Amino acid sequence: MSDAIKTIGLGGVNCYLLTAGDGFVLIDTGLATKRGALDTELARAGCVPGRLKLIVLTHGDLDHAGNAAHLRETYETRVAMHADDARMVETGNTDWNRKPKPDRLTMTGRFIRVAGTVMEFSRRGSGLETFTPDLLVDDGDDLGSYGLDAQVLHLPGHSKGSIGVLTAAGDLLCGDLLYNWRRPSVPICDDAAAQDVSMQKLQGLPVVTVYPGHGRPFPWSRAGTPPSRGAGPTAA
Repeated sequence: MSDAIKTIGLGGVNCYLLTAGDGFVLIDTGLATKRGALDTELARAGCVPGRLKLIVLTHGDLDHAGNAAHLRETYETRVAMHADDARMVETGNTDWNRKPKPDRLTMTGRFIRVAGTVMEFSRRGSGLETFTPDLLVDDGDDLGSYGLDAQVLHLPGHSKGSIGVLTAAGDLLCGDLLYNWRRPSVPICDDAAAQDVSMQKLQGLPVVTVYPGHGRPFPWSRAGTPPSRGAGPTAA
């Protein structure tokens, strides 16, 4: 695991704080129900207003974008994501640009969806705090101007606008392309064909360690080819 990456676990959802020159880049923001814990962890790491150079959202779901609007205002920073998920955070509709029924949704995936939605709505009654992204990124975009030696990868599958960040050291922050609780898995997949293409794409890149949105980091050699099609088994 890289010393330059701090994992911030927020109730089953991972945010990653990366050292970027004299500041930081944050990958994903967690649910708003965990806002206090996130602010505390950022402060402990020395990430204070003015030092958070960029927030990158791997996709537009509640559990990854829930604190983005708050952080942008509080930490005086910018929020980046892919255009194909932007309307999710602009409207609060995380089903936007997705199929009526996902290609893969296991029992674990159903639990994740229900639990996240219940937690968020029970707290604030209105779901995602909407906002407009400051920066739309796409495949191959370089994050060097933010002090991070890394590039953006477009990795659709979980959603059309899902992205990852691949550092020069081979660390892949992949959002929900892959999960890793008991093993690398795909409990929720909107588009199985796109997911397969994304996995094939990664096979040709110098990925060493995967940092998933849910579960523990793991060596890329363990990724294999998790199933992306069908309803899947009762547990992922």
